[in-house]
Amino acid sequence: MNRPHRQNLPAESAAIPPVPAGTRQTQEGFRALDRMWTAQRARGSGGMSPAALALALFDWSMHLAIAPGKQLELATKAGEKAARLLTHALAVAADRETPACIEPLPGDYRFTGDAWQRQPFAFWAQAFLLQQQWWHNVTHAVPGVSPHHEDMVSFGARQVLDVFSPSNHPLTNPEVIDKTVEAGGMNFVNGLRNWMEDVGRLATNRLPVGTEDFIVGKDVAVTPGKVVYRNDLIELIQYAPTTESVYAEPVLIVPAWIMKYYILDLSPHNSLIRYLVAKGHTVFCVSWRNPGAEDRDLGMDDYRRLGVMAALEAIGAIVPGRKVHATGYCLGGTLLAIAAAAMACRGDDRLASITLLAAQTDFTEPGELALFIDHSQMHYLASMMWNRGHLSADQMAGAFQLLRSNDLVWSRRVREYLMGERAPMIDLMAWNADSTRMPYRMHTEYLQRLYLDNELAAGRFLVDGRPAALQNIRTPVFAVGTERDHVAPWRSVYKVHYLVGGDVTFVLTSGGHNAGIVSEPGRANRRYRVAVKRSDDLCLGADEWTRNAEARHGSWWNEWTEWLAAHSGAARVAAPEAMGAAKRGYRPIEDAPGMYVLQR
Repeated sequence: MNRPHRQNLPAESAAIPPVPAGTRQTQEGFRALDRMWTAQRARGSGGMSPAALALALFDWSMHLAIAPGKQLELATKAGEKAARLLTHALAVAADRETPACIEPLPGDYRFTGDAWQRQPFAFWAQAFLLQQQWWHNVTHAVPGVSPHHEDMVSFGARQVLDVFSPSNHPLTNPEVIDKTVEAGGMNFVNGLRNWMEDVGRLATNRLPVGTEDFIVGKDVAVTPGKVVYRNDLIELIQYAPTTESVYAEPVLIVPAWIMKYYILDLSPHNSLIRYLVAKGHTVFCVSWRNPGAEDRDLGMDDYRRLGVMAALEAIGAIVPGRKVHATGYCLGGTLLAIAAAAMACRGDDRLASITLLAAQTDFTEPGELALFIDHSQMHYLASMMWNRGHLSADQMAGAFQLLRSNDLVWSRRVREYLMGERAPMIDLMAWNADSTRMPYRMHTEYLQRLYLDNELAAGRFLVDGRPAALQNIRTPVFAVGTERDHVAPWRSVYKVHYLVGGDVTFVLTSGGHNAGIVSEPGRANRRYRVAVKRSDDLCLGADEWTRNAEARHGSWWNEWTEWLAAHSGAARVAAPEAMGAAKRGYRPIEDAPGMYVLQR
């Protein structure tokens, strides 16, 4: 993903005469024609670049064609797997208790039900898993193939294989067959009804079935508070205290603008914001406005200035003279890191600590999301956003669903359309359906400057003409990664150790990008690892850190609030009687959750 930095042109180039204005306009007209044509083609390809896919396939197929050793290896493995499957079939014929010859990969639950232990379904499942394993060998370790193209071909092969999985077809899925017999075929009638309802809601831009039971401000996002500041991009919410005294230093939460903020204030039992307030913290949270086509020219620096910096200025007026514990989630954490680095460069010491939740600062290994981000794909995305002014929520959701197609696509279709059963809606799923848009300029800058060019980790990301160098950050950092994160892989999040100059407390928790963060105390089977790296300690690699970090049971929320308390000082102050600071121009505007979170 890293690309070499393009150096400035040599001094002699200064003598080259400037391009006439008319020529520039003509060139821009040519570029606009390219963008319009690409945007139209993108409608038919689902936003994927055919050129990127073709290049990956060509790279893989050509190198495989000139690798006789790899071909011989694949032929040998095919024979071994066929013999393995035949031997297993003969063993099962003699003894039906014979164990499986291959187990599904971790997280693959398609064939774990009791019905899949019957024949011939068990045989079909074993044959599919062996074939899946062989195709993994086919698409990996082909000499000469670029890693990015290898990942793309492997990903594409998995998507095609999943289409033909015996679990996805009514005649080869024993659970669907059993349901059909039990329901007398009514499961297909119910499934058709479910499909028609989903198509109707999609066509009329309505949220999925069940989301009406999670109304924002009534069922979710109900922690009491006030909107104390609003500009064209954010609302700043201050939450009402529930303790007689509070820690003197407030907490600012900067969520990602790719999502509504209330993932951190879901139902009362799993609201991180409510939990912080109950622990005696004065909590402020940014709620981003959902941008439209008119906001196409909002850039990353606008999000920094109108978001993080405007919120800090408001908090400084409401609770003057106190440092702030700043917390960023996902993209919000990346933006917070940029803002903190720029502040450190200028001697701005308003931050008492920084917490990064599933947030990347180095994008050399961004995980499977990088499958959708290369220069060809960037041209497609940029053209689509240029045409619309933003990246729509359905386009982003489609990419995330493909990364976990077994869980988010196929298993859902089998359950709802073949079994005829609706999965119960939960608060996290309802929030996930309440998505947002991304402005053209901001998202283009984000993907180009961070994902493709990795400017932040390389020290080339400029803020007001000066590098936002993460090495200048000396405030304590608390970073959280999640084990099954497909958006911000924990090993990528871990790289903050190599970049900042202060102490780093790192937590690796069970769960994924969202469920691992929304991990309230008392939840069963939760665990995490934690270790502290002082500024003068040696850096450990991610795997070595895993072996040495202390394993603990329970929620990492307790760990974090204890850390916040330790970095807040022992002194507490009386809880404020009113929200905002009317005398300083920050009069409460309306009750939380405000109006920006309601925009669709």
